[in-house]
Amino acid sequence: MISFVGAGPGDVDLITIKGRRRLEKADVVIYAGSLVSEKHLDFCKKGCCLYNSASMTLEEVIEKMEEASKKGLHVVRLHTGDPTIYGAIREQMDLLEEKGLDYEIIPGVSSFTAACSSIKREFTLPEVSQTVILTRIEGRTGVPQKEDLEKLASHKASMALFLSIKEIDRVVEKLKKGYGREDVPVAVVYKATWEDEKIIKGTLLDIKDKVEKEGITKMAQILVGDFINGDYERSKLYDPEFSHEYRRGSK
Repeated sequence: MISFVGAGPGDVDLITIKGRRRLEKADVVIYAGSLVSEKHLDFCKKGCCLYNSASMTLEEVIEKMEEASKKGLHVVRLHTGDPTIYGAIREQMDLLEEKGLDYEIIPGVSSFTAACSSIKREFTLPEVSQTVILTRIEGRTGVPQKEDLEKLASHKASMALFLSIKEIDRVVEKLKKGYGREDVPVAVVYKATWEDEKIIKGTLLDIKDKVEKEGITKMAQILVGDFINGDYERSKLYDPEFSHEYRRGSK
């Protein structure tokens, strides 16, 4: 069996119990060494073969998976965060299916939820935003024109930007145009849940200068929206006047 496992955002304990168990039983582990904490490898059994995919091609990764699988060995492909978000796993799965190899996907805690937890906020607030947009700015990898950052920002929803901190200047300019104002709250979370996590807060007006001053150019989430600061309505869920299936209120 081949298991794609989400290692979580950084803190080694934020992997799921199911993911940890797969890791402990694995005969072969192929891990994203540039992003995944190597502390996860401490849970591998003695004799487990370890491969750092940072220097490997897609074909080399699949070759290792196929070799091990045909020997009846258990393979864990350890990805950062949740593998279904910017994990580049579809191309791996398609090749495995072509070869008739079975696999499973075990989700993990994504860096966007970890970052929001680090700043102690909630993406979805009544009368502020009930939508979260996960996206990135175009770089060496393009973005469909209909998903241009300025267009997405025009919805005024809560946003979490992956893989974009290196382009903070362009990010800010597009967001200003999309939101139509400069005072939109922004939080940049560098290495969310890692021991050296760093949080920078500001607005579209000053976040660029703050980020550049800290020298942050990678491994950071950019959170944007009024969910970070500002007023919001009380949730209906726990409102004593609000009736639902499990509680009778006055309305």
